Amino acid sequence: MGFLWTLIIGLVVGAIAKLIMPGRDPGGIIVTMLIGVAGALLAGFLGRALGWYSDPGTGPGIIASVIGAIVLLFLYRLFTGRRGTTTVP
Repeated sequence: MGFLWTLIIGLVVGAIAKLIMPGRDPGGIIVTMLIGVAGALLAGFLGRALGWYSDPGTGPGIIASVIGAIVLLFLYRLFTGRRGTTTVP
């Protein structure tokens, strides 16, 4: 049941991140969910590395997860932003 909640929260986080950072982003509901889950994982990893989440059961909140998802969307756009454009000399 915990995995299902993770996916639902990931969908919400990914949707919020896409609303905050509008533009051309990948895919539909599955990709949005994966971006949200990955953003939460990124926020949790960075929070543990910085010592913010010292308790074993403590994880990132919604705001930190959204920030993590926004970072991932920014990195996605950074690496794929110019793909597909060609110039003719």
